[in-house]
Amino acid sequence: MFSRRDLMAALPALAIMGTAFATAEDKHVMGSRVFNLASFPSKKTSWGSMRSLCSSPTPTLENLEMHVSTLNPGMASHKPHRHPNEELIIIAQGAVETLSNGKWKRVGPGDVVFNASNHLHGFRNVGKEPAIYHVINWKTAATPSA
Repeated sequence: MFSRRDLMAALPALAIMGTAFATAEDKHVMGSRVFNLASFPSKKTSWGSMRSLCSSPTPTLENLEMHVSTLNPGMASHKPHRHPNEELIIIAQGAVETLSNGKWKRVGPGDVVFNASNHLHGFRNVGKEPAIYHVINWKTAATPSA
């Protein structure tokens, strides 16, 4: 049986352990930050290149994933597909087409594409120069399972 004296002696150690666990858990939750694009390496792909910025939980999201892709002329980043998470695509440069609601639509710099959960979508470069676009994906407790 623990005495009151034993409990009082153990409290500081328990407090330190609790802080250590909370700190370790908080490290994976991303807080406010700035993403300097030039500081992220560009990785070549079969269709162009990609810079991964993050894939991490935030205080309100189970996961936030962001990347910047460069899509070579005439290429598609992938075949039309669907996934449970939602995403935004912000076009920075080039002429692309996006499959949205069953139709291919031409979009360009400054345009924003929203792909809803489990909706069929696709993306292809129809221009003569590389297309650059920012992708923001998120997952919440409401996101259906895969």
